Amino acid sequence: MSDVATELIPMDKLAKVYRKIKAEIDELTKEYDTKVEILKAQQDELRFAMKDQMKALGVKSVNTVFGTVTMINKTRYGTDDWDSFKKFIVEHDVVDLLEKRIAQLNMARYLEENPGSVPPGLNAFSDFEIRVNKPTK
Repeated sequence: MSDVATELIPMDKLAKVYRKIKAEIDELTKEYDTKVEILKAQQDELRFAMKDQMKALGVKSVNTVFGTVTMINKTRYGTDDWDSFKKFIVEHDVVDLLEKRIAQLNMARYLEENPGSVPPGLNAFSDFEIRVNKPTK
């Protein structure tokens, strides 16, 4: 350990600098998000134009000097009735229809309510997090 005493910086000063940096990050993020949304909208317009041309030509792919443009049919699935969907999963024993992800709040609640019942293979990672909130007025 060093013989030099560590000078404590007042918590007010640390919080002030932290909030200032956060405000700058928020502003940069807002600018970035705005620019990205504009670019994504432009990409969408180009995608629609390419899709329209490819449908009109009756082709699934086109080679260009800038890359191959392909048109694929992509289907996404969802449900408006989770209760019935969960019953279906149990009745047909098709748990693989779900993605591998643990609902964090539900798991925490389960472990709290059932302290002696830990699912096999469960890993938990905890760490302290520092948050600096805006002062109340």
